[in-house]
Parts: sequence; structure tokens; C-alpha cells
Amino acid sequence: MIELRLGDWRDVLGDVTECDAVVTDPPYSRFTHEGNATLPDQYGRANLGYAALSPRNVREIVDSWVPRCNGWFVAMTDDALSWIWRRCLDRAGMYAFASVSLIQHRPRLVGDGPGSCTIHINTARPREKRFCSWGSLPGWYKDNPVKFKGVNGTKPLRFMRALIRDYTKPGDLIVDPFAGSGTTLIAARQEGRSCIGAELDPETYKKALARIEKPYTPELF
Repeated sequence: MIELRLGDWRDVLGDVTECDAVVTDPPYSRFTHEGNATLPDQYGRANLGYAALSPRNVREIVDSWVPRCNGWFVAMTDDALSWIWRRCLDRAGMYAFASVSLIQHRPRLVGDGPGSCTIHINTARPREKRFCSWGSLPGWYKDNPVKFKGVNGTKPLRFMRALIRDYTKPGDLIVDPFAGSGTTLIAARQEGRSCIGAELDPETYKKALARIEKPYTPELF
């Protein structure tokens, strides 16, 4: 089952009372958003088109989904919010790990200092014995950035498939409250999982829905 819903996750995912994992790539901190917006035109960066997350937003997401999540909680972010995610997940009763890196071969932000090539992946799991035999997981991922027309921040499908294989089991139900271009849903389907996602922006939702409904071909992703 793959389902993408239009609207704020707080409204359209209220009936999802239980899931096996949360895997999501929500907006990052105001530092990333403000930095992106002020880059000179030659860097080719446009306004992201959606609001940044605040620490309060992070806490709201965690407090809402941890009670409904039976397994791993995986959230991508920047360095400024990474420790906030970890602290909120820990306070919610999960075992929160140090962030895992997605290293992309093109800087996420460039300017008058070192270019940032790292996406921080915050992971946490229930403090239960059954997860002690899950096995060792990668401490980092590498992939090339992709561009999906009109949707900023789209992650590579190959990376998302690897993330879902590592943190979920076949048949699991995954929830993505910030579905964006729909990569999590597509990756879940290809790895034999179910996924329910929400996307707030109507135009992004239309593009993601059309993408999800297309037959898979590598050049689309």
C-alpha cells in the first residue's frame, strides 16, 4: 500500500494510529534556509519555497509520532537541528544515536567558507531487547545529489532504498509526514514495504503523485 495525502500531517495523518517506522526528510533549520536564500545568483540556488523547522516544531513531530511508532525513527536534517532531534527523541523515551552522515558529491551550501556536503540523519529506536539483535548499520552513506523539477531537496532513490532496507523489514508500514517529491514512498514500494505520506504544498503534491504513478525508469530518479 502506497498512499500520498494532501495536507498538513497533523490533519491528514491523524487516523494513522500505528506504524512500524517513521522515515522523513522535513525542512531544515532557519540557518540553512536563510543561507540558501542569500547565496549569489551564480550558485543557482532558489528560494526553498517552504518554511524552516524550529526546535518547537521538532518536538511536536517527535511527541506526536513516537507513541505511534513501533520501530525506528529516521529524520534527515542539518547540523543546527541535529542535536535538537536527538535530545527530543531521547526525552520521548527512545534510544537516540549520534547522527549518521549522507555525504553528497556536490556541496549542499557553498559560499565564502567550506562547502557543506553533509546531510545529518538522526536515528532512534525503542529501548527494547528485540532491537539489540538488529545488527550493525552503516555509519555513513554516499550518493550523488539529484534534481527533480520543481521540488527542492529531493534525495536519491538509491540512497532512500538503502535507508529503508537498513531501518525497516519487508511488509512494514512506513510513515513520511513530509513526503515532498515522494521518494520515500517510491523506495518503500520497491523494497516491499507499505508507506503513507503527507505533502502540504498542492503543486508539490501533484508532481509527487504523478511521479509515484509512473513506471520506474532510472532516469526519472
